[in-house]
Amino acid sequence: MGKTKKKSSFYATVLRYVGEYKGAAIITPVFMIGEVIMEMIVPLLMASIIDKGVNAGDMGHIVRIGLWMVVAAGCGLFFGLGGAWMGARASTGLAKNLRSAEFAHIQKFSFANIDHFGVSSLITRMTTDVTNIQNAFQMILRMGFRAPASLLIAMSMAFFINRRLTSIYLVAVVVLAVFLLIVMRRAMKYFREVFDRYDELNRSVQENVSGIRTVKAFVREDYENDRFRRAAVNVYTLFVRAEKTVVTNMPVMMGSVYVCILLLSWFGAKMIVVGDLTTGELMSLLTYCMTILMNLMMLSMLFVMFTMSQASMDRIAQVLDEEITLTNPEEPDRVVPDGSIRFDHVSFSYNDNAELPVLNDICLEIQSGETIGIIGGTGSSKSSLVNLIPRLYDVSSGAVYVGGKDVREYDLDTLRNEVAVVLQKNVLFSGTVYENLRWGNPDATDEECREACRLACADEFISQLPDGYNTYIEQGGTNVSGGQRQRLCIARALLKNPKILILDDSTSAVDTATDAKIQAAFREKIPGTTRLIIAQRISSVEHADRILVMDEGRVNGFDTHERLLESNEIYRDVYESQISGSGDFDKGGED
Repeated sequence: MGKTKKKSSFYATVLRYVGEYKGAAIITPVFMIGEVIMEMIVPLLMASIIDKGVNAGDMGHIVRIGLWMVVAAGCGLFFGLGGAWMGARASTGLAKNLRSAEFAHIQKFSFANIDHFGVSSLITRMTTDVTNIQNAFQMILRMGFRAPASLLIAMSMAFFINRRLTSIYLVAVVVLAVFLLIVMRRAMKYFREVFDRYDELNRSVQENVSGIRTVKAFVREDYENDRFRRAAVNVYTLFVRAEKTVVTNMPVMMGSVYVCILLLSWFGAKMIVVGDLTTGELMSLLTYCMTILMNLMMLSMLFVMFTMSQASMDRIAQVLDEEITLTNPEEPDRVVPDGSIRFDHVSFSYNDNAELPVLNDICLEIQSGETIGIIGGTGSSKSSLVNLIPRLYDVSSGAVYVGGKDVREYDLDTLRNEVAVVLQKNVLFSGTVYENLRWGNPDATDEECREACRLACADEFISQLPDGYNTYIEQGGTNVSGGQRQRLCIARALLKNPKILILDDSTSAVDTATDAKIQAAFREKIPGTTRLIIAQRISSVEHADRILVMDEGRVNGFDTHERLLESNEIYRDVYESQISGSGDFDKGGED
């Protein structure tokens, strides 16, 4: 299982991935501070209009200062729009870079790394979590600079007008700041937990949608609805708990605002009567009071966003900092000499803490160009065995050799280009038949694609499709049958022209006659390719050069069909049961 390096902080990760949008990120706070300065000038101009214009009856002064107010408001609008646009550019750019970095890093993951997180969790981290970071970053760039700047400037202006009255909401600010910190600390634990619940929600959706045919076939809609409802309720419950904690901010804030307004009005009116304060100055103080407390409320919202985003950033950092379990050596070999395979006392476990290994002391030697059949019951670790050849996993002990070299000495891309694997779960992607085939070789010609399909016995059904090789395949290959999907995947693998071809129960959905045609085509057309064929039907492997019998992670027998019938009890029992019509080795066909 993968290990995560020391966790990156929110700001370190942002600085690392904001990339080419640093300019927008830097200029956004400049625009926001400019907007704040313009807003803070307006109350002073308003006070001047009241005291020197309205009270003195000077219409010229009112017009002049009024024009300056229009200029200040226009400049504030310009700065506000500029800050909004640049902040949106920086935050969406950060989200784009984070998603790209996550996706690129996930492409390097080994199967063990993917097992560590789970598919649904990785999807949540690339969607919901990144969106939280995007929203929080935009809030930080705009409100994170605007609110403190507005708070400080408004406080300074208020002190400049009257220090005694300003002390009223200075006390309120301190009290509210302490209250806010306490609330945010309590809410943080809920926000951290809620995203794990999002993983469960996504897992329910993903499994239901991908397996919708099975759900309907077994009439499990009610069960799936109940399962999804439970996951949704878990998310709802945690968000309610967090919001119940956070929502106390609003009444406390508003209560503080009203108390400050009442106290300012009471003491300000008394000071106006004795001549220590003018009406315009009181109006300015009330405006600054509202500005200070409203910006403190904005800061509380920012803290909520930051708390949520910190939990999301921790989850994203876990993906970005995940150490890849399979890496290239310092000077990798980039040539695979041939298709020979050797297992040298190989043991393997998916989990380092497992009590028993999945594969135990496997010793095998396969010559280049041989056809090897592999059979065994469900759980006998047939797939685990072949997954070690292209180094989809690393051995726990011992070594696997391909072309006479330890697979850990090869460049991963080189090795996997020479070892084509058709897995148990056949996956096709949205696109035409040609586009799916060219996953095996992007440069393959139309004729090469057709030849590979002829070898895989896929050409016969493709020619009957509406648009032939240009027919569009739906995501997951839902508009073709299981057997057709298998044959397309085999053809795709053949286009790689590999030195080793692994068919992991890849003809289970085709009839026996078609299976025989595919095996005969392989013997005739690709005799130099080493072929490993995992199958449940002995008829699929009886003509192989040798057959490997697996039992509980160990080699139970490895010889020709005829000799295994004489010497291997498991093989003989299965053969006799299938000859008598009892069926395949077993119906599961998977480890």
